[in-house]
Amino acid sequence: MAKSFRELVARTGTAKTRRIAARRTRELLAEMVLSEIREALGKTQSEMAKAAGMKQPSWAKLEGQTDMMVSTLQKLMAAMGGELEITVRFPQGRVRLKQFGLAPAAAK
Repeated sequence: MAKSFRELVARTGTAKTRRIAARRTRELLAEMVLSEIREALGKTQSEMAKAAGMKQPSWAKLEGQTDMMVSTLQKLMAAMGGELEITVRFPQGRVRLKQFGLAPAAAK
């Protein structure tokens, strides 16, 4: 009888190995590009574009960009059901920039 992958891992992996794998999984999930977030939500570009009030080609173009306005990124995250937070890492610790924490409509 065939074993599932989970059963195989549970039987062959040590507790330490499973902890390391779980931590790495969390790290990978915490660092995603826009298209990966959308796909993880099970949404199409057309669905996301409609939610953001734009056309699908515009959404597709934004998914490929590496530089965009903060307000645009806020709009995309809101369409995905999220809220944008910008955090800066310093050697002494992290600082959340509050001025970017609210969508433009909510800040008024």
